[in-house]
Amino acid sequence: MQAIKIGLLGLGTVGSGTAEVLQKNAAEISRRLGREVRLAMVSSRDAAKARSVCPDAQYVADPFELVRHPDVDIVVELFGGTQIAKDLVLEAVENGKHVVTANKKLLAEYGNEIFALAGRKNVMVQFEAAVAGGIPIIKALREGMSANRIKSIMGIINGTSNFILSEMREKGSPFAQVLKQAQELGYAEADPTFDIEGHDAGHKITIMSALAFGTPVNFGACYLEGISKLDARDIRYAEELGYRVKLLGITRLSEKGVELRVHPTLLPECRLLANVNGVMNAVRVNADMVGETLYYGAGAGALPTASAVVADIIDISRLLSADSGHRVPYLAFQPGRLQEVHFLSMDEITSSYYLRVQAADKAGVLGSIANILAGEGISIEALIQKGVLDNNQAEIVILTHSTVEQNIRRAIARIEAEASVSAPVVMIRMESLND
Repeated sequence: MQAIKIGLLGLGTVGSGTAEVLQKNAAEISRRLGREVRLAMVSSRDAAKARSVCPDAQYVADPFELVRHPDVDIVVELFGGTQIAKDLVLEAVENGKHVVTANKKLLAEYGNEIFALAGRKNVMVQFEAAVAGGIPIIKALREGMSANRIKSIMGIINGTSNFILSEMREKGSPFAQVLKQAQELGYAEADPTFDIEGHDAGHKITIMSALAFGTPVNFGACYLEGISKLDARDIRYAEELGYRVKLLGITRLSEKGVELRVHPTLLPECRLLANVNGVMNAVRVNADMVGETLYYGAGAGALPTASAVVADIIDISRLLSADSGHRVPYLAFQPGRLQEVHFLSMDEITSSYYLRVQAADKAGVLGSIANILAGEGISIEALIQKGVLDNNQAEIVILTHSTVEQNIRRAIARIEAEASVSAPVVMIRMESLND
């Protein structure tokens, strides 16, 4: 049987890993597939590296030559970014090439356009490596959960942020110090904004939300809040109260619509998700038939991510001769059955909250704060005075029961307006994982 010919775009960390997997595990892949998968062509800015890493593949300087080449069956896009990647993927699809990509930003922002064109051209677009690296969460959502109505997904899906939060908790170090350490270890980029401000996690949870609920991809609806403003004190106080702080991607379906958000979140320390540390990723899925499932593993790295890329190549190769009706839909649901939904604003969501208030250490202050919360219909689960700071200022930590976020925002505004309150109120959302 004729070999499947792969055209590889990009030889960065994941691209080099993909080349290694295809070459080192060629015999294993052939045993599973029943035919050879051959790395036939590669395009990279570094010609010398391309010839070293892929000695048996043809090197082409122009990536558009690769995506148009008649001998390429599957284009693997690992350039990253959006503009050139988008142009290359669309051109590949126009030329009847199947596509594998690890580009979560591309799919979160332009996935609807790409999938629509791919449908018209009857080609497959696979993207397991775009979310959570080597964890097969896309396959789980598209295939393994197909008998279920998914209720919610919550994930630790950015290893850089998780490493920083783990180190802040374990060592009590300030954010800036741990960020520098992460950069020195290669876990964070020189410009870490994409990771620490929630953009990376936002792209990933956007894709998973579309797969879970059968909606078009809508990154514009995703609320983003990163970890750069977190104080080590809050991480310490949370732990004293039996919680861990994690940067979570959250999507949930309710009668009001779909929640789609990324932000620091307090989780009960007894939960498995709360105990995912370092650069590891984990995704919790709650569905009506199977209940709660958890997927854990390496969310980045050359070989774990390349493992997912090559798995997609194998899946496409198995289905090359199948008509479109026998292929898994791009977003898990039939394209004509995707539904537009209302995405909830943050004011509309329901959550519990951690509040830290700095106020004068004098009689009546606690009572006044409690009255404000009660006036907004907010019930207090716990209230603790953590000690007296300089100038007779006390730190008060409050955990609330569930309430609508617009209520907590009104309460915070009223608390900050009190003469006794000397600093902005710190607010962190909480999840019990009891949904």
